[in-house]
Amino acid sequence: MAKDYYEVLGVARGASEEDLKKAYRKLAMQHHPDRNPGDKEAEARFREANEAYEVLKDPKKRAVYDQYGHAGLGQNGGGFPGDFSNMGGGGFGDIFEELFGDIFGGARSGRGGRGGGPARGEDLRYDLKVTLEEVMTGTEARIRLPTMTGCESCGGTGARPGTRPETCGTCGGAGQLRQQQGFFTIARPCPACQGQGRVVRNPCHECRGQGRKQAEKNLTVKIPPGVETGTRIRVGGEGGAGMVGGPAGDLYIIIEVNPHPMFERQGPNLLCIAPISFTQAALGGKLDVPTLHGRARLNLQAGVQTGQRLVLRGKGLPFLNRPGMFGDLVVELRVETPVNLNKRQRELLEEFARCENQECQPESASFLDKVKEFLDKMSV
Repeated sequence: MAKDYYEVLGVARGASEEDLKKAYRKLAMQHHPDRNPGDKEAEARFREANEAYEVLKDPKKRAVYDQYGHAGLGQNGGGFPGDFSNMGGGGFGDIFEELFGDIFGGARSGRGGRGGGPARGEDLRYDLKVTLEEVMTGTEARIRLPTMTGCESCGGTGARPGTRPETCGTCGGAGQLRQQQGFFTIARPCPACQGQGRVVRNPCHECRGQGRKQAEKNLTVKIPPGVETGTRIRVGGEGGAGMVGGPAGDLYIIIEVNPHPMFERQGPNLLCIAPISFTQAALGGKLDVPTLHGRARLNLQAGVQTGQRLVLRGKGLPFLNRPGMFGDLVVELRVETPVNLNKRQRELLEEFARCENQECQPESASFLDKVKEFLDKMSV
């Protein structure tokens, strides 16, 4: 009787794709024939793990298996272990190389894809600080980037001018050597050409056969309005130059927005703390506030309180990649208690204190009433 595929991999029936991959990788590493030469039991378990993973990683096959078991997949479950050519289009080699190419020298181990030849350059990261004003309008940033650039002397081939790289005679240009071990084939990088598939007999003196060299690149990059800390901007083809004529990598610019002395950012909205005087709060009046669009004037009603917020619609920051749309500017009022009073100011405030009543201090009067009621209950 065929073993349950979930039991073979040691996972629950509701296991995620990532859990399946981790379980398969662990078993394949443990029972790989290279690590267990001549061990028939390990080879059998390795085949079982391959069979189980090939079915469960495919959503359609997994759905059929969950409903009908092995019978729904045909006489041999997934059409194997007798034949690896049926395994999901690319066969077992694709599955194994996908997960273990970096360990066993599989064909997928390099960025150049299958075989050797030119390799793609590195992706680069550049951290860029911008101001809130630049977030408002967008900007053009000029950056200087140390990187690897294509060698002009050899045109990126790595060969001395007037010569050309030769196809590797050991691997025939494949960049790898294949070795049959039992029922499967293992591919390893060609030692003669280091997996490149070609050999440079006469290296370029400028780049020493690499096809690229260290240099500094000056770039002007457009930063759109509305970016925020963590925004990633990709600049294609401006990363490191490829090896021996391969394509360049990409440049990723990571944005960091500097703190602002007047505004606190809250997404596309801005918060501004505005102190007002005791008399402004009591009597009302006009209040000028800064915005990134220009100055704005607010009308304060008499009796405004600390913490009260006034909203200026559309006076915040632009939305990223949504032209014409802006957040709001929120102005939070803070009533400032007078300090350093002169004699006349103190006299006026003392006179005001003598004539104030509950109508002009409703919250204070309410609080005092609650305190009196609380203390009366405590004394009973």
